[in-house]
Amino acid sequence: MALNASASDYPQQDIRMVIPYGPGGATDAIFRLVSKEAEKHLGVSVIPVNMVGAGATTGSRHVKEAQPDGYTLLGSHDTIALSRLAGTVDYSYDAFEPVALLTQTIVIPMTYADHPVEDMSEMASYISEHPGEVTFGMTPSSVDHFYWVRLFDALGVNTEDVRFVGYQDTNEQIAALMAQEIDFVNADMPSSRAFFESGDFRPLGVSHDERLKGLEEVPTLREQQVDLVSATNRGIFAPKGTPSHIIEVLADAYSKALEDESIRSRIENEFGSVVHFLPTDEYQLFLEENEAALTRAAENIDF
Repeated sequence: MALNASASDYPQQDIRMVIPYGPGGATDAIFRLVSKEAEKHLGVSVIPVNMVGAGATTGSRHVKEAQPDGYTLLGSHDTIALSRLAGTVDYSYDAFEPVALLTQTIVIPMTYADHPVEDMSEMASYISEHPGEVTFGMTPSSVDHFYWVRLFDALGVNTEDVRFVGYQDTNEQIAALMAQEIDFVNADMPSSRAFFESGDFRPLGVSHDERLKGLEEVPTLREQQVDLVSATNRGIFAPKGTPSHIIEVLADAYSKALEDESIRSRIENEFGSVVHFLPTDEYQLFLEENEAALTRAAENIDF
């Protein structure tokens, strides 16, 4: 792609990072943290803009239609492909220029402290004893909706025996769980650590192949005979047609940001996530494989 003057001098002004979820959730927390460090290598500010709505597609559509000049980016994850699979939108990863994969965040199903279910081994029997009454928070067509269906499959639970309750984002789900308006939410350490420490929420297990730092006392799902491993893959996207030089500048800045030991420590120890940086070309291949896997799994999901 030909390099024009504005691209060669990039960046010359602040960059807007659109986050398609509200403040307080994992997506918001991680992109804010890493972007703040990336600013040091870009020489300009990266301004987070929370743009919620339409199952996380209001923000993605905004970036998709933005000028491909490197000054409007999207910080998102697997929900881009899931929204297309669910029929919410008619575009997926290929509507953007991938910049880089940053992190993978481990999913943690949870409930409020005095709920009768104490760990994941009790979930299936509780649902069978209360058919049609047990409520699960989720954002329609997003990764948490997809997670519940995969979990029910692993537990041998019929989705007709549970009730899904839709919310705009993780923050709304957590507020509903705190008010005991729903039974269960699946989230992660960035959005829920404080509630675990305060004792307001109880983690039922971690969807990883090993226990998490900072949550060592909580067994994995596999330790509880539930065969499910799941993570949310967070990365940066630019509008289609963004010059390759701009993509390279951005990827380099975020790569350097993730080399900072204090950032890595917070991501791993505080946020229950793993740093998994993939540069543009590798991220492109990752997204293709990710979408193929989600497409196969979605054949069994009634969104």
